[in-house]
Amino acid sequence: MSTVFSQLPESAKIYQGEHFFLIRDGYAVSPGHTLIISNKEKVDYFELSDVERKNLDEMILKAKELVELEFEPDGYNIGMNCGEYAGQTVMHFHCHLIPRYKGDMDNPRGGVRHCVAGKGYY
Repeated sequence: MSTVFSQLPESAKIYQGEHFFLIRDGYAVSPGHTLIISNKEKVDYFELSDVERKNLDEMILKAKELVELEFEPDGYNIGMNCGEYAGQTVMHFHCHLIPRYKGDMDNPRGGVRHCVAGKGYY
C-alpha cells in the first residue's frame, strides 16, 4: 500500500539522498519546516535499518543547511511521531525539522515536552 509520500512528484523534493529525501512540509508550522522522508516505506524510526539510522543524522544536517539558505531561524525542534498514539498520521517514516523563531511563542520553554498537555512547563 503506497503512502502519500510515495506518490509525491519529483518536483516536490528539495533534495534526494540515498536513503531519504527532503520536502517542505505542506502544513508547515513555521517558515522552512522540512520533512526528511525515507525512500523505502518504513512505518517509523524503529523500522529503519542501522544504515538508514546512521544516514538520518546527515540528512538532518542537510535539511538545516537548506533551511538556512532561505531563512534565519533562531533555533530548531527535531521530531518524529512513532505510532498512532504519538500523533503519527502518515505511516511512512518522516522526521520534522522545524525552524523556530524568536517570538513565535510567548514562552517556548519546554519545547517538545508540550506534546503531552500540561507537561511542557517545569
